[in-house]
Amino acid sequence: MKLLVTGSEGYVGAALVPMLEAAGHRVTRVDSLLFDGCEVRPLPGRSRVRRQDFRSIPESDLEGFDGVVHLAALSNDPLSNLDPALTHEVNHREAALFAQKVRSAGVPRFVFSSTCSVYGRQGDEMIDESATPNPVTAYGVSKLRAEGDIAALATADFAPVSLRFGTAYGWSDMVRFDLVVNNLVASARLDGTLRLNSDGRAWRPMVHVGDMCAGFLAALEAPSGSVSGEVFNIGRTEDNWMIIDLAREISRLMGDCDIQMPADAVTDTRSYRVDCSKAAMGLPAFAPSWSVERGIAQVVAKVWDLDEARLRSLFQGRIAHLLALRDAGRLTPDLRLVPA
Repeated sequence: MKLLVTGSEGYVGAALVPMLEAAGHRVTRVDSLLFDGCEVRPLPGRSRVRRQDFRSIPESDLEGFDGVVHLAALSNDPLSNLDPALTHEVNHREAALFAQKVRSAGVPRFVFSSTCSVYGRQGDEMIDESATPNPVTAYGVSKLRAEGDIAALATADFAPVSLRFGTAYGWSDMVRFDLVVNNLVASARLDGTLRLNSDGRAWRPMVHVGDMCAGFLAALEAPSGSVSGEVFNIGRTEDNWMIIDLAREISRLMGDCDIQMPADAVTDTRSYRVDCSKAAMGLPAFAPSWSVERGIAQVVAKVWDLDEARLRSLFQGRIAHLLALRDAGRLTPDLRLVPA
């Protein structure tokens, strides 16, 4: 297939593009390059990237593609909380408008990157895609609304599908350290302590970035009738973990590091356990292969391979990077990059 990937140079895109190309697909990479310089090492083929915000892609540029993967977004709760109104604009309204352009351009498949954050506060019971969403953050709300508007675009010739990913972790060349596993591993490497922001009793469905990519590939290649207008939880049902247990596993692998939490720590309101069995039926080619234990071990090994100074620089995170761009006058209020 001839594919277009927005957000191609981000955490997931850096791992997804090589997987798509290895499967024989031709990929056009589109990215605003807002986080240029945050990569662990230079991403191959950067000269082939179309530097463009997805919000400004004209319909004519979408003609001739067999599928679009839409990764570009304000991609987590802390980043979204910087400006909730802008989060809804980018993640919901602009994403739905973009899907409309894709349909009008005659592209038959649209894969939307969504999140299990739409479930929000659920408790200890296992839930699936039929559960009533209960998002508690601007990020979760924006993705849920986008799912609905995008699914409503389905026709006999246009098959949109939304993938709800669990809490991401694992290594890519654009690794993020604002994700719980990656963050705790880096924290332990830098100062020997795992610092939790809560009491660690909240549940999270964990998904390795490699399995996220496998989900996208399966959604692109699945028959239209099995995915059009659908949502799928992506991950492994057995990989629902409490945050405290993730911390204990990381501590074990890193030499029994101390686990610290605030004296007044409370349970995070975002707590959900997710069943991923629907994907096994609707996406028959999807075969997740990363256990949490194996994935944590990968991150530990990669973090120890990094120079400490470089790790500290990367550990500062996306928000710090955006604030630096803003202070340098290189970022508009709606997060568009001003050329240097």
